[in-house]
Amino acid sequence: MDFRLKVFYTVALRLNFTKAATELYISQPAVSKHIQELEETYKTKLFERNGSKIALTPAGEILLKHTKNIFEIYREIDFDMSSFINERQGLLRLGASTTISQYIISPVLARFHQKQKDIKVNLLNGNTEQIENALINKEIEIGIVEGQSKNQSIKYIPFLKDELVLVCNTKNPLVKQHKIALEDLKAMKFITRERGSGTLEVIEYALKQVNVKLTDLQIEMQLGSTESIKSYLLNSDCFAFMSIHAVSNELKNNELIVLDVEDLIIERYFYIITLVGKSDSLTELFIQNLFSYYNLKL
Repeated sequence: MDFRLKVFYTVALRLNFTKAATELYISQPAVSKHIQELEETYKTKLFERNGSKIALTPAGEILLKHTKNIFEIYREIDFDMSSFINERQGLLRLGASTTISQYIISPVLARFHQKQKDIKVNLLNGNTEQIENALINKEIEIGIVEGQSKNQSIKYIPFLKDELVLVCNTKNPLVKQHKIALEDLKAMKFITRERGSGTLEVIEYALKQVNVKLTDLQIEMQLGSTESIKSYLLNSDCFAFMSIHAVSNELKNNELIVLDVEDLIIERYFYIITLVGKSDSLTELFIQNLFSYYNLKL
């Protein structure tokens, strides 16, 4: 039954029998057989089939909810019981928004693995909105994001301070100006992240405080990752507000440069997020390691 539930869970997440079969290292007919046996056990359909597309039925939605809870309990049992023999084992599902996963979390994960070799970490990458949704849907146990939407079901723990700076190519003509006036921003061409990005939300809020709307800016393009924005800047005369952590190498190599904007400082915290009222030993262990790595007090 456990493996059937694992097959069901994988199909329910992917909504694709072929992808589920690949992920589980079994054949597609075997996936179909397990789902059929579950449907026979509960005497109800779990998936609606429409051509090549499938969707969960109401019964499937209920089973998915219970399956998530069952696997969450199993995960906690594995970790807590393994601690009795000083061989901590388990699976930690972590989510991190783009800037954090690319520039902040990798060295932490490397050190965590050195200390806890038998704990497997799965990292989900996405924008802040996607990571929060994954947490709410119990697809991850912990997230690290670039802003806080103040969702009532999410606990936000301030983690690491960050500054968003205005950067451009070192060959940009405006580099000669000592300072950029707020009014100058409206004549400049910008590259930004997509809607749902925590970085974009922070920029929009900061500009609003100095009476500049995001719609006042000339946005040439919205791109889905920090790396693509940096690449675009290196090949254009556009500008972007970016995390100082994300551009440190380009600043050292004199490829990008920071421009000061009068009366504008954009600071924020990265936040660790967990579900309110939900905590387990493995999640707490990782959070402790995270704060320890950056010499921060929890």
